Amino acid sequence: MEWLLELDKYLFVMINQSFETDWQNFLLPWWRNKLFWVPFYVFLLFFLFQNFGKQAWYFIIGALLTIVIADTLSSQVMKKNVRRPRPCHPVVEDHAVHLLIPCGSGYSFTSSHATNHFALSGFFFIILGRRMRHRPWWLIFWAASIAYAQVYVGVHYPLDVVAGALLGWVIGSLVGRIINNSSWLTKEKA
Repeated sequence: MEWLLELDKYLFVMINQSFETDWQNFLLPWWRNKLFWVPFYVFLLFFLFQNFGKQAWYFIIGALLTIVIADTLSSQVMKKNVRRPRPCHPVVEDHAVHLLIPCGSGYSFTSSHATNHFALSGFFFIILGRRMRHRPWWLIFWAASIAYAQVYVGVHYPLDVVAGALLGWVIGSLVGRIINNSSWLTKEKA
């Protein structure tokens, strides 16, 4: 287990410091901010209602349920039980941290940003993948880029975002499958 934590710290320093570029320093603090994505969420609502009519309400309720479950498990269960300090926390700082946003007072494992965004991407990957010609693979890259930004700005270790991504993907996929297999959605199509 110790080797995994050492590898995690090594990867953190590499991403947080060795990969540093001016464009990432500018973009990634915004990229990981939930308010940055408000236009995308508005577009997604428009897209759902435009393409699926009344069924869009089921997808929206499913997406909200997905986020509530994912955020609760990450923030209230995982973080409060694991209690891993953030890499930018003064107690942990055995290496310099290139911190681009305030550190935050909460714990690090699992990353709620990674959990929530992978939960949404997993949910819509399942929901839209069943109804569209091509699977929306770009959703995975979208969530992964936000998870990467969490490490780059200095508030999470890579293991925090990988575990959050896995947790979120499982939650989103399960809720997506439940919505897809619901009889009231099937009746709505007929």
